[in-house]
Amino acid sequence: MDDLDRKLISALRHDARASLSDLAILLGVSRTTVRGRIERLRERGDIVGFTVVLKEDAHRDAVRGLMMIGIEGRGADRVTRQLSGLPAVRAIHSTNGRWDIIVELGTATLEELDDVLGRIRKFEGVSTSETNLLLATRKAG
Repeated sequence: MDDLDRKLISALRHDARASLSDLAILLGVSRTTVRGRIERLRERGDIVGFTVVLKEDAHRDAVRGLMMIGIEGRGADRVTRQLSGLPAVRAIHSTNGRWDIIVELGTATLEELDDVLGRIRKFEGVSTSETNLLLATRKAG
């Protein structure tokens, strides 16, 4: 799997219903390339299906957390793209101050959250992080 495949998967995770044309524009390649890549990823078993995530399902994460991330150099765009491809990422916020990005995470278990945190910490450009678990929500938007 190359960088284009990873970018395509990230885009599909963000919107699995995106048209081939929209994906091609986003990735800077032709529709034919996008269609071929999707077919190849499905044939190899990298993509096993597509699904629908309902709003109510997204808010039922048993474990939720905020991860504040410090990024070295100019890697914020790359790190944000990588974060967008992770199923546990619910939102990505740019910010000012000590942290460059704040990420909302949601998983079914603490072990899953720990796995996601470990993966994010290994992203090239991530220099430091701090994570806080969300215990209760008093008011949701």
